[in-house]
Order: sequence, then C-alpha cells, then structure tokens
Amino acid sequence: MQCYENVVNYLSCGMLLAGLLHLINHRKAQAAYGRHMKLSSPARMVPARLAWFLQEMPALLMPLLLIQLSHQYSSMGRALLLKTFCLHYFQRTFVYSVLTRGQPLPLTVMASASFFCSLNGFLQGHYLLHCAQFDEEWSTGYRYIFGLLVFYTGMVINMHSDYILRNLRKPKEIVYRIPAGGLFEYVSGANYFGELVEWFGYAIATWSLPAFAIAVFSLCFIGPRAFYHHRFYKEHFKEYPTFRKALIPFLF
Repeated sequence: MQCYENVVNYLSCGMLLAGLLHLINHRKAQAAYGRHMKLSSPARMVPARLAWFLQEMPALLMPLLLIQLSHQYSSMGRALLLKTFCLHYFQRTFVYSVLTRGQPLPLTVMASASFFCSLNGFLQGHYLLHCAQFDEEWSTGYRYIFGLLVFYTGMVINMHSDYILRNLRKPKEIVYRIPAGGLFEYVSGANYFGELVEWFGYAIATWSLPAFAIAVFSLCFIGPRAFYHHRFYKEHFKEYPTFRKALIPFLF
C-alpha cells in the first residue's frame, strides 16, 4: 500500500484544529461524563467498563488491521513505534476498562471517543507503516531513544495514578476523596499528566506531524479537564492542599 500523504496531512491538521477549537470552547464543549456529568444526563448510558472497552478498541484494532493488509513490514525502528502505540491502547482496552470503577458514560460520549480512536489508529498506523522513513541511524539516535524513554515514563505515571484513583473508593461506591501519593502530591490530574508525557514522548521519538497532532490534541482536551478536576477538589474539600497545581507540577 502506498503512502496517502495528503490524507495523513489533512487528518493531522484536522486533529490539531479540533483540539484548538475544544481548548477555545472548553466551557461549552467539556465532555459530560464522570464528575462533570450534568444532572439532566442523557437517557442512554453505557456501563463504564463496556464503554471504555468499546471506545478504546478501534485505536488498537486499526493498526493491527493495517499490518495484516501491508505487504511490507516495517523496519525495527518503525515496528517499535507501532508496538509502542498499540501498547498504550492495549492497556486502555484490556486493563483500564476491566479495572475501572467509573460511572456509566453517555452513549454520545462513547461514540465520539470511538470515532476519534478509529481515526487516530488509522492515522498513526498508516503513517508508520507506509509513510515514515526510519533508517538504522534514526532508530539508534538520541531523539528516538529519549522519546521512547519519555513515553514509557509517562505510561508508568499514568498507570500508577489510575491505581491510586481506583483505590480511593470501594466497588460500587460513588464518592470523591482527595487522592494522595505519587504525582498526586503535586498535581490534581496526575493521571492526565502521565498520558500527556506519553504522547509527547511518542511525538519526540516519531518526529512527525501525526504524532505531534495527537500530542497537541491530548493537551487541548486533557488540559481543561484537569483544570476542572482541580477546581472541583478545591470547591469540595476545604483541606485540599493549596500548593498542588492542576496539571503540570509547580507550573499549572
């Protein structure tokens, strides 16, 4: 299969534009799930575990499908990046979704997330398999290695933070408590911070428009949500640590 460069560029720019528009209109466009769900929630809800499984799965299946359709398999450098991308969504699909104790998600939120994951899975998979030009020198270079180290550091932070959040309440319990431990000692959205570190590490290692598009989109989407989480904690807990930031330790 040939590289559809125009499609890759259009999708990447569309992702960047969608992220920036969400950042500008985050007060109106904030995804209504979890603690930010409105009282007049939609009638059609999907159990949290099923919703997360279904919405994350396309980002894992799409690259795997593209691999099967590809007549030429990627070099070691591209293969490692593709497996790194798939590892994130394998964890989200088969680990996070099974362990989550979150509230049900609106069907519209799940469908939107599933659509985005499908596009993202195709974009990253097609670029790495058919468009990226990685040679042996690149895959042993400092930028490549540093980016992968950043990605896996972020993944550890993300998974550890999710573990802390899950253990704040018992099964079927719907209460909110102040998270403590790990990077939650410094930011309210430690899990979000870890995911952002992942995607920016992936962007550094890949050094491509599609990879930077997903990193910037994630920042534009996760940043406001971390801000609202931070405000929620401060409004509901008088004893909430004043030195904690919303998303980035010591800065924001």
